[in-house]
Amino acid sequence: MAEQVGDKAAGLEALRRQVEQCHRCGLRDQAHGVVFGEGDPVARIVFVGEGPGQEEDRLLRPFVGRAGQLLDKMLAAGGLDRFHGVYIVNVVKCRPPNNRTPTLDERKACWPNLSAQLRILSPNIVVLLGATAVRTLLGISRVSQARGQWYERGGVWFRATFHPAALLRNPSWKAGAWEDLQAVIAKSQELGAGGAQRQGT
Repeated sequence: MAEQVGDKAAGLEALRRQVEQCHRCGLRDQAHGVVFGEGDPVARIVFVGEGPGQEEDRLLRPFVGRAGQLLDKMLAAGGLDRFHGVYIVNVVKCRPPNNRTPTLDERKACWPNLSAQLRILSPNIVVLLGATAVRTLLGISRVSQARGQWYERGGVWFRATFHPAALLRNPSWKAGAWEDLQAVIAKSQELGAGGAQRQGT
């Protein structure tokens, strides 16, 4: 297990160095820096958001603004945290100007970075936070169309839910988001701690 942690941590660090040199789209030129992601290198659950905001760009860490604080509270309520069993990334690694939604071209340009992260992490479950993540990884245009069901791709289970920023704007959606997180926790427990259910390990 320790060897696996070391291998994955080394793989992620090597990838981080590559991504920090990425200029496949114009976002890198306008951003403070690259927000690679953070968490447990042997995470069984990966959360995928849209892109860094102002605070994330300043600190070069994902989900550290108001939306991130809400995500941390939700994780804690479910007995999780971002450094144990969880890894957090975004579809694009550099902040779009004025926090706008990343364009299709920007998402395509950053796709090799995200796919490489997921390949190294090889999680059981990927939680898609908001429409951009849902579109990118499931090809479904709206969260409302994807919520409430599981999608299996290559042995990995995908679940869509609201982005925490949307919950701040629409507090009435929090109950649904909590149901989604409970479903994720239950699925993780069902899949167990490894074996044939885990891919790439």
